[in-house]
Amino acid sequence: MPVLDIFRNDILWKVILISFLTQILKIFIHFFKKKEWNWRWVFETGGMPSSHSATVCGLSTLVGIREGFSSTIFAVTVIFSLIVMYDSAGVRRAMGYQATVLNKMMEEMEVYGRVRSERLKELLGHSPVEVFVGAFIGVILGIFFSI
Repeated sequence: MPVLDIFRNDILWKVILISFLTQILKIFIHFFKKKEWNWRWVFETGGMPSSHSATVCGLSTLVGIREGFSSTIFAVTVIFSLIVMYDSAGVRRAMGYQATVLNKMMEEMEVYGRVRSERLKELLGHSPVEVFVGAFIGVILGIFFSI
């Protein structure tokens, strides 16, 4: 049955594992910084390292090793990776800054009894360092999983 071929796609499962391991790493990094366990990091966006960058760079690495670094599909994955990393450090980070400003405005309005609302999530994107570290982890794990 062709649909079951998805279970034999080793690159897909290796990339999912890279993403999961990078998210788990966030829990330990948070623990070493704050001395508290926060298991929500498994499902949160933002933070060190960028699991989006690790995921797409791991994908590009695995595809490059399997299909060749001069293949068209490798070129597609690299362009896809660059777009995801740019978005992560650019657009999503800017949205986080906007959320911070909006949360402050909402707090001021709440003091005057004008409005009451939930806080917006402020940690959406990544710093360039978080993106770079995530990309590095993705390449290293991609190489490791291809051995």
